[in-house]
Amino acid sequence: MGKQLQGKKIVVLGGSSGMGLATAQAAAEEGGQVIIASRSKDKLAQAKDRAGGNLETYSLDVTDEKAMQQFFESIGQFDHLVSTAAGGPTGKFLDLDTSEAKKTFAAKYWGQYFAAKYGAPYIRENGSITFCTGILSQKPAAGTSILSTINGGIESLMKALAIELSPIRVNTVSPGIIDTPLYSKMSDKEREQYFNSVANATPVHRIGKPEDIAQAFLFLMTNEFTTGTVLKVDGGYTLADL
Repeated sequence: MGKQLQGKKIVVLGGSSGMGLATAQAAAEEGGQVIIASRSKDKLAQAKDRAGGNLETYSLDVTDEKAMQQFFESIGQFDHLVSTAAGGPTGKFLDLDTSEAKKTFAAKYWGQYFAAKYGAPYIRENGSITFCTGILSQKPAAGTSILSTINGGIESLMKALAIELSPIRVNTVSPGIIDTPLYSKMSDKEREQYFNSVANATPVHRIGKPEDIAQAFLFLMTNEFTTGTVLKVDGGYTLADL
């Protein structure tokens, strides 16, 4: 059986670490020619050393609309666009600084919006766009109003674009709690306690791995009968009593 992405060109935004890097590696292993783009040149260099193979890197600020337009102009035609945007500030709605909320919108909402807007004209027949949101769109918690709002907005945008950009397929991966560098700001003890509490409450009894999410992105890239879908990969988090 041949590799699923042999001869395909894949762009992964946010592909220098965590879920993005795992997705880039998985796509390359399936024969894809992979381009990863993120802001950190150091992380990009590290990612290229780790992933190796058929992989190119670009330094890119997804909040810069002109830079996004120029990026897609420079790489030309391709087959699949993946965004793995994640994270942002948390805090009580009435206390959270508006400037911090706007920064998160700029990166996670507008960054993915720009990616679709300027990437879609270069996507080949049978190609796809896959956004990344998160379980807060369906299971908000206190202190997560901004991320909950952005995730819901991206999922609604995805459904509209699945119609408007047809026959390009447009989908969203909605991860649960995944062990990524996003949690590096927590102390080791805090992170261990949090992960254990989530794992004990969810049906699968573990925290997600970046590779779990990479498999979801691969599925949505290669299944040509799936569009307009939010694919939850959360270990049953939305069913848990948390």
